[in-house]
Formats: sequence, structure tokens, C-alpha cells
Amino acid sequence: MLSIVAELPPLTVDSEGVIRVGRTRVTLDTVFEAFNEGLTAEEIVQQYPVLRLADVYGAIAYCLNHQPAVNEYLERRRAESAAVRRQNEARFDMTGLRARLLARREGQA
Repeated sequence: MLSIVAELPPLTVDSEGVIRVGRTRVTLDTVFEAFNEGLTAEEIVQQYPVLRLADVYGAIAYCLNHQPAVNEYLERRRAESAAVRRQNEARFDMTGLRARLLARREGQA
């Protein structure tokens, strides 16, 4: 006989507060943004073969059932990403980077 049991979503939070899907390093951000761009769960698994199809469906279901909280989390992640990008751009002068790399490569040849 089939038993109906509640299952926890296939999500884990790492030490930095990033939510990952299943037992992988693929983030919830990645999966849900791909879904929002129109990819099916099967297509997401094709792009990220480390994911299990059931975990992708579980992650999507969780996101759809908890949209306000997930949207808040995703917005926080975007803000953190933008802050890191600004810090990196301030620390590293990207002006002329291509020319410097090409010059270095020509000097080694």
C-alpha cells in the first residue's frame, strides 16, 4: 500500500548561508532562476547533471510554496553579489587588463 509521508525539501544551507539543492553545490538561485527563465526541471538537470530530477522538482515546489521568503532571499543574494563585484572592481584595476595579459604572454613566448 502506498504511504503518503511528508518530506523535507531537498535544500541545505552552507556555512555562508547559501542554499544548495540536494547534496550538490548547485545553488537554489541557479535552479529557480533557470526555472523562471522557462527551463523545465528536466532541462535544468541536463544543464546540471549532478542534480537529481526529484530534487529539482522539490526545490521548485518549495520556491513556489514560499515565494515571498524565497524572493527576499534571492534579492539579498543579488545585493551581496553586487557588493562583492564592487569590492573586486575597486581592488583590481581592470583598465588595460587585456593589453597587460597579451604583453605578458608575448614576453613568455
